[in-house]
Amino acid sequence: MTTATASLESLRVLHHSDDYIVVDKHWDIRIDSKMWYEKHTVQAQLLHRFPQLADPSTYYGFRCESHERLITLHYMSFSRRFYPKRLTMSASGHTHRADEDLWSHCVCFPLPKRFCHQLDFSTSGALCVALNKAAAGRAYRCFKDRSVTKAYLALVRGRVEEETQTLDFPIGKNSSEGKTHMMCTEGTEGCENPKPCQTELTVLEYGLYDGDSVTKVLLQPVTGRTHQLRVHCSAIGHPIVGDFTYSSGADAAPYRMMLHAHLLHIPLDPEPLQVCAGDPFLPATDPKWLPQRSLRTLAATVEALLERRVEEGRKIKEERRERARREEERRTRRREQRIEEESEEQRAQCQEWLREWAGD
Repeated sequence: MTTATASLESLRVLHHSDDYIVVDKHWDIRIDSKMWYEKHTVQAQLLHRFPQLADPSTYYGFRCESHERLITLHYMSFSRRFYPKRLTMSASGHTHRADEDLWSHCVCFPLPKRFCHQLDFSTSGALCVALNKAAAGRAYRCFKDRSVTKAYLALVRGRVEEETQTLDFPIGKNSSEGKTHMMCTEGTEGCENPKPCQTELTVLEYGLYDGDSVTKVLLQPVTGRTHQLRVHCSAIGHPIVGDFTYSSGADAAPYRMMLHAHLLHIPLDPEPLQVCAGDPFLPATDPKWLPQRSLRTLAATVEALLERRVEEGRKIKEERRERARREEERRTRRREQRIEEESEEQRAQCQEWLREWAGD
């Protein structure tokens, strides 16, 4: 990861198998976009690098309906559709009249498969793409039951004194005027429908960024809310360096937001998918970052995190097996009880019949 801006050719692939591709997403690029003028996206990079993996049955951004002789532009960010006037196609596929300039921007991009999770525009790091429907389903189930382990590196403003802590702040949508694109913590004015949200924070290093005190931390999201790490860091008074949005526009000097998805571990069967996307916050990459005191190494911290998650996963599986065993025992007891009740009822009925016959 460098300080250079993204290009179609700058895609870095961390893992490639028959089922998944994991890329190291650049820090100034969107995963995808419905806007024709945003040409540099992870979507476009994948199409450029792996054109053979494109899915011709789906069109991204613009849907071409040649049988209707109409092009429908989907401007999803405005939740509406714009239909260009008199924009038609002949049988040969050529456009007519003065709308040709607009048509020249309408390119049909085949969608090259399925993103398993999301990263913000300004966040770099490990991003997983499933290459088929079955693989996407397996990954989805892991994300749904929260068995996926993700860890992010960040530089945050100030000195974080508590070296390990759990950030537990419910997060909701900000409905305040001018802030509807943001999230906020429970109790904040305009906070709607806050949901439980936890992040594990571990301090790695103290240092300076461009002369200002900062702390390098490893963040592990326990839940997966929108902007969770950014909101939580801001909530404890240590916003992420370069986070323009959650610094109220004050932190605009750094070339990027210092948040990077370092680790992704998906416990797939039979073989888990584990990828590390390196550490972009090094003096060799950005001379403005000057480490002064190291508390623990990144490698040792990630190893301990994975060991803890493996142990947690083992305990969860044991608890599930125990619950399943108890449930099977309950079902067995109910069956035996039903059989016993039915047998008793049958014995009583037989005795009744015998008495009737004896009377006759």
